[in-house]
Amino acid sequence: MFQILSLKNGLDNVHGFFSDACNVGLRKPNKEKSVDGDVAFIRSETLCDVVARFTTNRFAAAPIRHFLNYPKGFQTDFVLINAKNANAMTGQKGVDDINLLLEKLQTKLAVTNPIMSSTGVIGYRLPLEKIASAFDNFDFDAKNSDKTAKAIMTTDTFKKELCFRVELEDGSYFHIGAIAKGAGMINPAMATMLCFIITDAAIPRNDMDELLGIATQESFNKISVDGDTSTNDSIFLLANKTSNAYSKEAFGEALKKITFELAMMVLKDGEGATKVVAFEVKGAANDAEAQKASMLLSNSLLVKTALFGEDPNWGRIASTIGASGIECNEDRLAIYYDELLIYSRREGDTIAQDWEERAYKIMQQPSFRILCDLGMGDGKYTSYGCDLSYDYVKINAEYRT
Repeated sequence: MFQILSLKNGLDNVHGFFSDACNVGLRKPNKEKSVDGDVAFIRSETLCDVVARFTTNRFAAAPIRHFLNYPKGFQTDFVLINAKNANAMTGQKGVDDINLLLEKLQTKLAVTNPIMSSTGVIGYRLPLEKIASAFDNFDFDAKNSDKTAKAIMTTDTFKKELCFRVELEDGSYFHIGAIAKGAGMINPAMATMLCFIITDAAIPRNDMDELLGIATQESFNKISVDGDTSTNDSIFLLANKTSNAYSKEAFGEALKKITFELAMMVLKDGEGATKVVAFEVKGAANDAEAQKASMLLSNSLLVKTALFGEDPNWGRIASTIGASGIECNEDRLAIYYDELLIYSRREGDTIAQDWEERAYKIMQQPSFRILCDLGMGDGKYTSYGCDLSYDYVKINAEYRT
């Protein structure tokens, strides 16, 4: 048995880790969001095992390529993060720039195998002198999770920060904390996002890799805002093991919980989004077909705009399923909004006369479920999406301005 308890102040709770941020002029401070940083770090006082999951975009950004240049199984004690510049599509020079920055860092602080992560506009080299100036302004012994979480935001409207204390049956305990950013270019292949997870659990490296893969598949790989996959998507898990406490079952549950809740925060903060929707497909011929249909529903522009307009147009849902290429039959299909049946030709099913009025009320909620029962087999899958509003177009039309 174990307990997972929520804590305030995010990364600050995890033993042996430090974090801070400062503004070097990559962007103007945003007083409305209390954001005054654009370069941040996470540091451990001891070496950490580190595992990661990265974008499926073939044009992976320079920070990812730099990470992959390290030997397999390397350890690190420092992560440098910048906003406003993705350092993507910058070729080998982008990787070289990271090496130059980290060499400058090592003249200020003894670090081992430091890694870097970036988010922002694609296609521009890093402003090295500006970013390097942060090394004179950081408090390397600070515990400032709030400032760090805000510094990595781009079009995000709120910080994404969580921490759990996991208490084991023998009285020992460990912490797992995380920050993330993401609001646009979110597609289930990982979401377009950065996520930094730290723990003082005494977890073996092999378990780290296995459990991060499972948690990612059940969280960030299930969400979509707009169907676009970024060049910089990264999830890092760092463990300094200072607690000497560990349970694989407990850690796996805590990791799934923290990644899922962060993924839902990303979806809720989708650029211009007003509602979050679970697209549950069951009764498919197999799980793979259920996944295909569910993800197409979460990405469909016609479905997303109907969600924004709060129009209970089941035709768009049925059409998307039919176009997916999976095995389906209109006489076996049933569609529900939450528990309300809105389409079925099955014998014994009854559609309420006031179904549109009731469906409209469901769609006015900030979150609800669309269930599609295909009646073809035992396959099932749930993905998560949001609506598409006028603000999404405005935000992305003006992204560089």
